[in-house]
Amino acid sequence: MSYRIYIAIFLFSSYLSFTLWVYTYGTSGDPEKLIMSKEAYQGKLLYQQMNCASCHQIFGLGGYLGPELTSIMSDKGKNLNYVASFLKYGSKQMPAFDLDSLQVKELVAYLSYVDAASGEGVQVEGLN
Repeated sequence: MSYRIYIAIFLFSSYLSFTLWVYTYGTSGDPEKLIMSKEAYQGKLLYQQMNCASCHQIFGLGGYLGPELTSIMSDKGKNLNYVASFLKYGSKQMPAFDLDSLQVKELVAYLSYVDAASGEGVQVEGLN
């Protein structure tokens, strides 16, 4: 056999080994962080029902009028109270949707889940 065959076998074996390593070890995170709670699921449904994606993006999908929300819970200077006040009272560009406290809590739980799924891994006190 020529040396090109050996090089091809070596490259394929290296590729296969790397792929197996990424699949087994590269994707092993804390699975507890990525399990969507019932509260977060209700927040996701509320996010969809209120058509929040028409103005906001999550993971790059959605509108461009409002801010991108993928990592809003862990952005510097923003926290649970910041996000909750925008959800409850709106702002100059965002209308007040007259959400009750439970709906605000569900939406915050959903945004916290999205933030954790994005790799930031935010922990929000008082949600669980």
